[in-house]
Amino acid sequence: QVRLVESGGGLVQAGASLRLSCAASGRTFSGYVMGWFRQAPGNKRAFVAAVTSGGSTYYADSVKGRFTISRDNAKNTVYLQMNSLKPEDTAVYYCAADVWRGRFITTPGNYDYWGQGTQVTVSS
Repeated sequence: QVRLVESGGGLVQAGASLRLSCAASGRTFSGYVMGWFRQAPGNKRAFVAAVTSGGSTYYADSVKGRFTISRDNAKNTVYLQMNSLKPEDTAVYYCAADVWRGRFITTPGNYDYWGQGTQVTVSS
């Protein structure tokens, strides 16, 4: 079992930055691919970014160039640095974990473990 706890959300103005953190506990963290997803009211949960234990990353087109995902295996923590935030980035952000299967998967249903979510609100 893997337990994930997100932190770092908040209310910011457009153009600002935020850094989300996700602390993992339980099974060996290094064997999992870690992802960030987000869900705005009325929308489906959508892929944002993912990172393997080796540091390979993958991003949704909507955040490429603005968001950076990283992880510290020694601290069992994954981060999402969000720059140049836009009102359309407003959502609940979720951390997720899955066993690495050799390719990046963007479908939420394929991830086995989820955090409780942290709200990010970007005002215009």
